[in-house]
Amino acid sequence: ASNVIVTLPNGEQHDAKIVGKDYSTGLGLLRIDAGTLPYREVVSSETCVQGEEVFTVASMGAEKRCADCGIITYLGPFDAVWEFVLERCICVTASSLQVGLSGGAILNRKAEVVGISYLNFADLSRALLGVPGEYYLSVRDELLQHGRRITAVPRAWLGVLSYTLREHVVIAGVMPGSPGEKAGIRQGDLVLSADGLEIHERKALYEAINRHRPGERIQLKIMRNNQVHDLAIAAIVVDDYLG
Repeated sequence: ASNVIVTLPNGEQHDAKIVGKDYSTGLGLLRIDAGTLPYREVVSSETCVQGEEVFTVASMGAEKRCADCGIITYLGPFDAVWEFVLERCICVTASSLQVGLSGGAILNRKAEVVGISYLNFADLSRALLGVPGEYYLSVRDELLQHGRRITAVPRAWLGVLSYTLREHVVIAGVMPGSPGEKAGIRQGDLVLSADGLEIHERKALYEAINRHRPGERIQLKIMRNNQVHDLAIAAIVVDDYLG
């Protein structure tokens, strides 16, 4: 977003300044000039266990809010179709389909924030997927000071969308103007190998990409129309693409 308006529970609205963005975790930090406001402490999800009761608070738009309770169904790695990887995520059930917008808090019984809702899967058994609190704690100071992460090793990024189908990785799409598109990757391509290693699942493809640093070339072997093609793709930092 180029501009953001924050609405408080009483309907009062404030223009927000985008202080920082971290594309590797999907977290952003906003600042508003509203004086002293109530807040909840953020803690690590390492304090959580599977089956633990939690509750969520989210926005429904404007000053409308919703709250719900659920249990933690999963704590562990997560990878998504758009080259997004979390070494640890927190999945929470919801008792209703009114889970609100993403970005709300996931809290434990002490009302400590153990995660931030990232994706809503209201029609699936894993209703909410959250970014654990420790991801925020690890980037907070850098976002406040620099607006981005500066100490973490930058991840290589190709700009491809992919999914696993019967032990094969299929390209679902390519971001316009991304390294993948410039190198000639197309929707429907089948990824056979990366840097000479056979690829049978999306996670393995991401791991191969992440072994490189931005600027390095990743060697992909793909199949298209029953023909094998070798592609060398110069990866970049996703921040440079998304701005």
